[in-house]
Amino acid sequence: MQYESVAQALEALDRTQKTEAAYNHAMGVLYLDAATAAPKGSYAGRGNTMEVLSGVIYDLSTSPERGALLSYLESHRQELAPVRIRQVEVIRKNYDRFQKIPAEEFVAYQVLLNNAGAVWEKAKNENDFPSFAPYLEKIVEYNRKFAGYFHPEMAPYDALLNEYEEGMNMVTLDTFFSRLRGTIVPLIEKISKKPPIDDSFLFRTYPVEQQRKFSDYLMKVIGLDRSYCGIAETEHPFTTNFNNKDVRITTHYYENSLASSMYSVIHEGGHALYELNAEDQYNATVLSGGVSMGIHESQSRFYENLIGRSRGFIHAIFPKMKSFFPEQLRDVDEEMFYRAVNKAQPSLIRTEADELTYALHVMVRYEIEKQLISGELAAKDVPGRWNELYQEYLGIEVPNDRMGCLQDSHWSGGSIGYFPSYALGSAYGVQMLRIMQQELGDIFADVTKGDLSGITGWLKEHIHRYASFKKPGELFEEACGRFDPKFYTDYLTEKFSELYHLD
Repeated sequence: MQYESVAQALEALDRTQKTEAAYNHAMGVLYLDAATAAPKGSYAGRGNTMEVLSGVIYDLSTSPERGALLSYLESHRQELAPVRIRQVEVIRKNYDRFQKIPAEEFVAYQVLLNNAGAVWEKAKNENDFPSFAPYLEKIVEYNRKFAGYFHPEMAPYDALLNEYEEGMNMVTLDTFFSRLRGTIVPLIEKISKKPPIDDSFLFRTYPVEQQRKFSDYLMKVIGLDRSYCGIAETEHPFTTNFNNKDVRITTHYYENSLASSMYSVIHEGGHALYELNAEDQYNATVLSGGVSMGIHESQSRFYENLIGRSRGFIHAIFPKMKSFFPEQLRDVDEEMFYRAVNKAQPSLIRTEADELTYALHVMVRYEIEKQLISGELAAKDVPGRWNELYQEYLGIEVPNDRMGCLQDSHWSGGSIGYFPSYALGSAYGVQMLRIMQQELGDIFADVTKGDLSGITGWLKEHIHRYASFKKPGELFEEACGRFDPKFYTDYLTEKFSELYHLD
């Protein structure tokens, strides 16, 4: 198509973004339904629908018309506003990526992921890794192939890391994780010599219906407007967003583990706040949503740990907690609760790991992903390698695959290269906190009163409102300066030295 003016081309750009956003919305609703409410046996029919939708999205993303539109706008770059330049950059990146994937492979991969999700959930519940292994093997093969399509000049795993955190690579992460291990392992060793913190009351019987009501309360405290943010239940908690007026969080309730869903809700709530506080102008465009997994995890880990596990936050919510669970917390005070939810002890489940040992769980997955993509490790051998690394990194034996390599849903969804974002996000969040404190002063004075508006306001101003307009490195450095993991390691050392009275 020939464009008579930049204005006409921009109208076409808006139409194509709005159309693709609508199809992605439909795909997202299908995924949300699959993970929360759909009957277990419904995956085949849903897979047929996703096959059709994926084909349409692929055709839209690779059409000659889109290529011509991008070329026209790129040749008139000097006439475009910054937000338009960024839109064209992102669409061009996606266009080039899709062009490199044969249509039949793209569609087949989407169907594979739909089926793999259902197989993974069944395999986890039945402790049956062999049934999932063939799906994992195919997912790894596809990701290795896609990495070669996207960045043939890179090591395949570097190419996958770059998809989730632009500019990230194994050299940087090896150094980062080595530094974390150098801080965390000695702290764990010192803590192991101290009397254990009593957290037994967290595992009393907490009726699920009361936990649901408590979740509603927590969402209100952290500032989630229920007119725009829903909550559902699923096997593995996640957040999905359709626009800044429709964000969904999920959780999983365990009757004998109060902290599990409590911190799941706060964690997913951090993700949701990021999406809800984006500016309206980015809706139905390629700039909608968070800019990277690392930045997104910085928000969820920020609310979950830096705020949610702070003394100030516990002080603010503890009276209300006792009203929800008067019998279960009858002999518990807020200091006991604070210490319990910050207890550091190597454990099996990543999503329930304490703040100190959490990164070690991420490292296990990072090492396995590197070996899967390089071909050093076969999918069928993942359980053995997993168990070896848990023994090496955390000093614990894994009793079964359900509590081991099947615990996370990420690989069944094709998210290989994603896990390092959790550790990076934790480190990003601490640096944000320190800069925020320099600018705002004692933010925890407000937290103690249950007021998070100042904190969320700072994050909205510096992070949330931009959605994906700025690149992740640019966004972070403008808000916080150059990334320095020392903020994170110092924070862990200070917090857990105080908590356990370490020398």
